[in-house]
Amino acid sequence: MTGLKLLLASTAILTSPAYADMLDLEKDELTFGFIKLTDMAPLAVAYELGYFEDEGLFVTLQAQANWKVLLDGVIDGQLDGAHMLAGQPLAATIGYGTEAHIITPFSMDLNGNAITVSNEIWEAMRPNVPLMDDGRPQHPISAEALAPVVEEYADQGMPFNMGMVFPVSTHNYEIRYWLAAGGLEPGYYSPDDISGQIGADVMLSVTPPPQMPATMEAGTIYGYAVGEPWNQQAVFKGIGVPVITDYDMWNNNPEKVFGITAEFAEENPNTTIALTKALIRAAVWLDENDNANREEAVQMLSRSEYVGADAEVIANSMTGFFEFEKGDIRPAPDFNVFFRYNATYPFYSDAIWYLTQMRRWGQIAEPVTDEWFIETAESVYRPDIYLEAARLLVDEGMADEADFPWDSDGFKAPTPPEDIIDGIGFDGRTPNAYLDSLPIGLKSDQTVADVTIQN
Repeated sequence: MTGLKLLLASTAILTSPAYADMLDLEKDELTFGFIKLTDMAPLAVAYELGYFEDEGLFVTLQAQANWKVLLDGVIDGQLDGAHMLAGQPLAATIGYGTEAHIITPFSMDLNGNAITVSNEIWEAMRPNVPLMDDGRPQHPISAEALAPVVEEYADQGMPFNMGMVFPVSTHNYEIRYWLAAGGLEPGYYSPDDISGQIGADVMLSVTPPPQMPATMEAGTIYGYAVGEPWNQQAVFKGIGVPVITDYDMWNNNPEKVFGITAEFAEENPNTTIALTKALIRAAVWLDENDNANREEAVQMLSRSEYVGADAEVIANSMTGFFEFEKGDIRPAPDFNVFFRYNATYPFYSDAIWYLTQMRRWGQIAEPVTDEWFIETAESVYRPDIYLEAARLLVDEGMADEADFPWDSDGFKAPTPPEDIIDGIGFDGRTPNAYLDSLPIGLKSDQTVADVTIQN
């Protein structure tokens, strides 16, 4: 309750906490955007099961062409909110790319991504991958297995191209993390060169998620980092092999968020709480009873208005399994997490990890203090709104009090080294020390000038 008392004393975003079952909504007709990925599921579920309507909200869901179009739609008001890359509200708020103050009262999921390579690249990597007793590859697979392949391409004067979905996407930071953990340089950004390819061993470029398999099949890229179902689609089509999931890269890492403008939240405080309530209920439904509702969710998501992929492909990851090669299906009960482990709570430390990756690769060009990281996270991630919505759900008998971190200060316990692929732990309270601990990437006092790192 301490967080709620602080909220009521320090912010004007909320009115009286003494709500009845229905809030006095400032705006009840809303349009939300999403990209065709399985982790948009809380939006589909909240719509299909009537959770938005229970809050008096009449919602339209609209698929968007790409992440930039989606962000622009939220900023210019065509969309009232959207399923977003976690890096988008942070980047917009600090002015990297399109500048606007975007906030998130709700984190949409944990995990959910993977890195896939083409069949040709996999065959070249395979000799470098340790095998289990049954002859199958031992997972997780390090990028060390890819390094000799990249070197061979370089010796032939050929760039090694891979795809990710957006410059401030989790997928960009995850594929960079994986490559760097294996000793490969994924490249840097600078104010004068926003390609992200300065000094790169592997050339990363943007491809929209649904186009990933076809782009790889055409040979334009040799692999990619993306959310589901587009890794499993490569297996289904027989064109590629996922080599690592992000769960194996960083156990229970944060993924998408629901983003709205700060202006929307200020002008529509009750509406903001109402939509957050509906999304929390959807997340609970997706994870309750050991994922008992996932098959129903798969059928929803397979429809053309949502993800529009075969139910069989979506089910591979959504129902607790992940297929790496044809027939190599392994248990992955936490590949998609929507509510367990406080997945929906917008932790400041999650935001700070994204900001450290922006700094690590030069998107944040100049050194910044630990206090800057924390203050930026607090301006974007809004656990105060989340907890007010959760309190109402508990009071209404729609959620369990024990499921929410009421006394959290916004920081997770430090992630231990054994939960991250490079064996380097992460503590959101000391971001610059974390940056200095990473062998590849800008240190806390370094910048990129022209094509060189400057101390």
